Amino acid sequence: CLAMKAGIDPVELRVEHPRLQAIPFESEHRFMATAHARAGGHQVLLKGAPESVLVRCSHQLLRNGQVAPLDAQHWNAAVEAQARSGRRVLALARGQLGDGQALNHQTVSQGLTLLGLVGIIDPPRDEAIAAVAQCRAAGIRVKMITGDHGTTASAIAGQLGMGQALRAVTGPEIEAMDDEALRQAVQDTDVFARASPEHKLRLVQALQARGEVVAMTGDGVNDAPALKQADVGVAMGQKGTEAAKQAGAIVLADDNFASIAHAVEEGRTVYDNLRKTVVFLLPINGGESLSLLAAVVFGLALPILPAQILWVNMVSSVALAMVLAFEPTEPDVMKRAPRPPGEAMLSPFVIWRIVLVSTLFTLGIFGMFQWSLSTGESVEEARTMAVNTLVAMEVFYLFSVRYLKAPSFTGVGVQGTPLVLVAVAGVVVLQALFTYAPFMQTLFATRALSLQQLLMCAAAGVTVLVVLELEKAVLRQRH
Repeated sequence: CLAMKAGIDPVELRVEHPRLQAIPFESEHRFMATAHARAGGHQVLLKGAPESVLVRCSHQLLRNGQVAPLDAQHWNAAVEAQARSGRRVLALARGQLGDGQALNHQTVSQGLTLLGLVGIIDPPRDEAIAAVAQCRAAGIRVKMITGDHGTTASAIAGQLGMGQALRAVTGPEIEAMDDEALRQAVQDTDVFARASPEHKLRLVQALQARGEVVAMTGDGVNDAPALKQADVGVAMGQKGTEAAKQAGAIVLADDNFASIAHAVEEGRTVYDNLRKTVVFLLPINGGESLSLLAAVVFGLALPILPAQILWVNMVSSVALAMVLAFEPTEPDVMKRAPRPPGEAMLSPFVIWRIVLVSTLFTLGIFGMFQWSLSTGESVEEARTMAVNTLVAMEVFYLFSVRYLKAPSFTGVGVQGTPLVLVAVAGVVVLQALFTYAPFMQTLFATRALSLQQLLMCAAAGVTVLVVLELEKAVLRQRH
């Protein structure tokens, strides 16, 4: 590309000066060299990291085409100036091979002439900057491990929003550290430059030794060991090599860091919805079980018959629980700290919520049943009241459990999503059939209820919602 910008036809150049020998790029040496046929011998062209090229040069090419002794201080300052602007810098040099001399590391170790520097700008994309900010807000530390110059890496890290005046730890410094020192370095440092494949692997291992869950991204053969070692290796699908794709656990189709942040958001949403489903179903079953247990212990009539429990579990509970799997992402999902890797689904908070809601459901079911009997209603009518109370509490509890800690008394919380409203409407219709359809009354021993009785059932559901909203408010104040 640079040759074409200068008006040089690369095809013609290859014909006039064909490549005869080559030293491929290796991260250990950080340069590549080629030998070409020229009048009077073979010319060597070399490009690579400035620090790897400058030590091989003894002279420099001036603007007038003359050759002068190398001014290393001038060129090092020029490299720093380019790097501070966030440019990746390549140094270009040339040399000569004698007759019968082979191109190898020894023949390009000294005596070359520096041609100049090339600064390559590759600014971070806007979505990458936003994704880094999103990850940092979510408690995810973003670290840059690159083969670039340390100053360039620090400048790009600043452009990404990782912080200003960041100091990059370089490959030679990593080599000088033992494992303990490196574990401290990965805790205090976010930018690592001039890193070789061995350095990248050690950095991942150091992070894991601190108990961190590490996701590593990479696209080259040099990244493969670290991708394999990481808890989640993410290979680039477009620019990535086959070695990187084979080593990674995930292949990113669009090579966009923002997709990783979005995947974290989706993963947290899935986990939240799974936990909501558990917190929804277990207290319902707990309330049913405790109400039956209380009746047996105290020698009272069962508030709900087995067939009625089967109806509730197979129809209303399942229908309402299913919609929780499709709940949208909560607004604060990417503002929470990551949960500990070993945290159980039944965390202390979840267990507390299950116990609290189970108790509320037991009181509602058993209390409504006993109250109905005390007013002179038949056992069948009292049981119908108990079942409708249970379903009403489920419906109102659904609106509460959609936000485990955030308030539900908001416009969105009360309205729910369209899927939630459809599920609630379906449950209301089915429960009306259960209560008033003659064939259902015969199957489940139910009786028709008055409007006042239905309002009593609904009041029990509202009470559950109010109590849980008060509990959420207390928890939010404590945290």
